[in-house]
Amino acid sequence: EVQLVESGGGLVQAGGSLRLSCVASGFPMDDYTLGWFRQAPGKEREGVSCFSRSDGTRYYADSVKGRFTISSDNAKDTVYLQLNSLKPEDTAVYYCAASFGSSWYRFLHETDYWGQGTPVTVSS
Repeated sequence: EVQLVESGGGLVQAGGSLRLSCVASGFPMDDYTLGWFRQAPGKEREGVSCFSRSDGTRYYADSVKGRFTISSDNAKDTVYLQLNSLKPEDTAVYYCAASFGSSWYRFLHETDYWGQGTPVTVSS
């Protein structure tokens, strides 16, 4: 059974930091691109960042470049998203996701698996 289990969300003040974790199981991570989407209230879901373990490719949305960092702990089958310099507009539910292959484009448009989401609230 494929599972993506997120944790680490919460309430933080503007300028603060959080680290989101996603533990993956039930599929070969080396063959997939893993990463994060977010969806703010009343807005469309947005691809935030992804990472391909097979070739090290990383993608970041323009809105988070320089503030968020994606990383992977292969031994733990876990992907992290470090959120720094948080802004109120980063408030959203953050979803871990995975897509087959190493293409960030496919990750953004043909996602195969989804987690349940973890909420992040940034207060001003």
